Amino acid sequence: MNNRPNITVVFAITADGKITDAHGSPGRFGSTADRAHLERQVALADAVLMGAGTLRSEGLAMPVFAPDLIRQRIDRGQPPQPAQIICSASGAIDPSYGFFRQAVPRWLLTTQRGAAHWADRAGTTQTTHSPIDSNTPTDRPAVAPTIPATFDRILTAPQTPAGDLDWAQVLQDLVRSGVTKLAVSGGGNLVGSLLSIGVIDELWLTVCPLLVGGATAPTSMDGVGLPLQQALWLDLVSAEPRGTEVFLHYRRRSTN
Repeated sequence: MNNRPNITVVFAITADGKITDAHGSPGRFGSTADRAHLERQVALADAVLMGAGTLRSEGLAMPVFAPDLIRQRIDRGQPPQPAQIICSASGAIDPSYGFFRQAVPRWLLTTQRGAAHWADRAGTTQTTHSPIDSNTPTDRPAVAPTIPATFDRILTAPQTPAGDLDWAQVLQDLVRSGVTKLAVSGGGNLVGSLLSIGVIDELWLTVCPLLVGGATAPTSMDGVGLPLQQALWLDLVSAEPRGTEVFLHYRRRSTN
């Protein structure tokens, strides 16, 4: 697909491939090294995409904390913080989440129906084509209790006959909004939707030393999936053991 962001998926997974348990507990089993790794990937992105289920589990987004990473973003001409995009078709997101007190640009990707939940809140604009405002974010991503529970921008998308968002249109709209590099941090159904249209370019997996099991425990890519004959093949870029974890970096295999 042309005219779309470069998409990097970043996950910590258990040794049996799960991102959490069947109850949707917060997936906080990665080490300090894994958190630092996630922050570095976030720092490279123009925006970070997260499903509403992941937000409900975690309550917070992953901003850039390290001053040197913030300086690097500014040196590259990026705003200090990437936009944090929450994907929710219904738009039903609890305004009490700590996410709404984080000093980061907050975007909502939703349907017209979902946008109605937020359209009347002060400070929210509804658009799909405006560029990222480099003056919006701050280089201090600490929780700020005075920030109202609003989204800075609402992006609406059409739905397919199956009820999924029209991701081809969504990705084109993100490019028009200034997002050329997109990091995806969960959840499995969201990443599965991107897999189904073949738009994942890079994959970072931190394999952590625990087992969860369970047929209904989410994996990094859920949903319908692809037939084996249509699988998205990857090339291994690096495999680095650090302590008890293994950091894997894959890149989409070129078809040229």
